[in-house]
Amino acid sequence: MVNSDRKKWFALALLSAVQFMVVLDIAIVNVALPSIQVDLGFSQENLQWVVSAYALVFGGFLLLGGRAADLLGRRRIFLIGIVVFTVSSLLAGLAWSETSLIAARAFQGLGAAVITPAALSILSTTFTEGSERNVALGVWGAVGGFGAAAGVLMGGVLTSVLSWSWIFFVNIPVGITAFLLTPVLLRESRDASVKSFDALGAVLVTAGLSSFVYAITQGGTNGWTSAKTLSFFAAAVALLVGFVAWEVRHSEPLMRLGILRIKTVSGANVAGFILGTATFSVFLMLTLYMQDVLGYGPMKTGVAYLAVAGGAIITSAIAAQLVNRIGVKPALLIGMVSLTAGLLYFTQVSVHGSYVRDLLPGFLLVAVGLGFSFVPISIAALAGIEAHEAGLASGLINTTQQIGGALGIAALSAIATSRTTDAVAGGATKSSALVTGFHGAFWAGAIVAAVGVIATLTLIRRDELEQGAEIVDEPVLDLAA
Repeated sequence: MVNSDRKKWFALALLSAVQFMVVLDIAIVNVALPSIQVDLGFSQENLQWVVSAYALVFGGFLLLGGRAADLLGRRRIFLIGIVVFTVSSLLAGLAWSETSLIAARAFQGLGAAVITPAALSILSTTFTEGSERNVALGVWGAVGGFGAAAGVLMGGVLTSVLSWSWIFFVNIPVGITAFLLTPVLLRESRDASVKSFDALGAVLVTAGLSSFVYAITQGGTNGWTSAKTLSFFAAAVALLVGFVAWEVRHSEPLMRLGILRIKTVSGANVAGFILGTATFSVFLMLTLYMQDVLGYGPMKTGVAYLAVAGGAIITSAIAAQLVNRIGVKPALLIGMVSLTAGLLYFTQVSVHGSYVRDLLPGFLLVAVGLGFSFVPISIAALAGIEAHEAGLASGLINTTQQIGGALGIAALSAIATSRTTDAVAGGATKSSALVTGFHGAFWAGAIVAAVGVIATLTLIRRDELEQGAEIVDEPVLDLAA
């Protein structure tokens, strides 16, 4: 039971700060990639794994992390996640080779996969009344939108002023502080009805998703019809079909498939998947465009993202307040339409482009898209969900976002690489060929974002949102007096 309203909001601040750190590390490496490539001798095809390893492990283990929180205790799992994330951040900053950095990033993703569902489950079961809960989830969503944008800004500044290692070292004081404050602000809680741990389900879904992303990532290098690529696609299908079959039979599955019958929840997850697909990849492509085509250094690239970071802060704050007035569906429509428009704008970037003409308008549109997407998606993902399934719903929405991000980076990178290679073969200069590749990636991202508009219109239902707002259950979290 909540003993103090003030401590409840302090707890929200703690949970949001840790989530900001987790989201930040998705995008913070983008600007530093060229420096990392030079210092550690990364091959071009392996460089994207600095981003994808984090996103893939994060997404693959989120459902297991949520289940572990329910069974073993939310505060305990939250603390374990903080330790894993902080230690792996130290190891990432000290990395000496391709393998060591990719491994450290994967362990960062594992820590994030434990932190996020435990934290969101604590939040969603603490703030149970409709408007208050929406405000708390609005803050959570705003942190996601701002973290994604702030990552590229901080990455550029830290890489230029210090070194790329500091994009990882910056997590250490945050992690230590959070570890010390957690026992003060949060008490242990767990779902007593959970009796078993679906480890096989976690292995099947993680291996299946990993195989799928690996096949897409390496398809451009190995050939889309090569035996290696096709074997990974086949393995992915078999593993994911096996996962579904196992979950249907298991008495306490990792993921209760019936949750997807709630149309708004399934719609939120589709929108979350699309948001991850578009935003992860667009920041990577824009960073490469600014550095490889326009010749920006890390500092200038980071400063260029000020418009996105500042815009995301403002629009997230507006969205968090506005969603209780206009509703989740209209707010999400604003976000998805703005994101689509921003990606369409980037399809006209040129070899001799300028910041004001080629980038700034698109950045502002993407900022609106981030602010007005993360906030309502966070609310819709928990619509109609009972308190005892908050961990499952929390893990599910974060899984779809992270897997969408990993797949987006892989797919759009493959499109950009393929079009760039064709342009070079046709006699284009390096810069011109790169721009041709980026155009293809942005067009693909815009099409994906447009699907998000359609999903919002057809899958998000007002009646389920109202039902979710009416659910008032006894919070399972006890805050320290």
